[in-house]
Amino acid sequence: MRILFAFFTAFLLSGTALPAGAEEVPGALPPDAAPPPAATPPPAAPTKQGRLDQLFSELKRERNEKAAERIAGRIWNEWNQSGSASIDLMMQWAQKATEDQKFDVALDFLDQVVTLQPDYAEGWNRRATVHFLMKNYGKSMADIDRTLQLEPRHFGALSGLAQIMAETGHKQSALEAWQKVLAIYPMMRSAQNQVSTLSEELAGEGI
Repeated sequence: MRILFAFFTAFLLSGTALPAGAEEVPGALPPDAAPPPAATPPPAAPTKQGRLDQLFSELKRERNEKAAERIAGRIWNEWNQSGSASIDLMMQWAQKATEDQKFDVALDFLDQVVTLQPDYAEGWNRRATVHFLMKNYGKSMADIDRTLQLEPRHFGALSGLAQIMAETGHKQSALEAWQKVLAIYPMMRSAQNQVSTLSEELAGEGI
């Protein structure tokens, strides 16, 4: 009733009178009044890709090593989310088998993961890791290649590629892979150390 009274008082003070015989309609606007603005819809929640883009932007700018590690951890959390409870469960089983050095068991689970969800980059990366631990470098590199097709910024896969190149005697290729890691994750200490070491070794070999 207070709102109606206030509205009616303002209506009278404006110098406009209700037409004869017209009834006051609670909440009604004068004929020449503009309609109220439509409610602004709430902003859409960021997508997984949007969250990753933001995190990678922060990772590239960050110059504090510990803060960069926290951002990298959040990126890994995003990568690990497959969107499927069954895939997540198989990834957990594969991880446990890998930790127990039951690599064949881990591969069985990861083969199912990449078959059921071939666009899940972390499935390919995890299988590449198991192949690397088994020294199946060719198979590991094939899975790394697939990982990078799906997520070119996957600094974990690039690190694995660099290690394979180093272990097979391809120091220049290893250096280039580590440099790509640093372009994405400038504060990764292991990548910094490897770039420094390999640069010195290659410079020495060139003398």
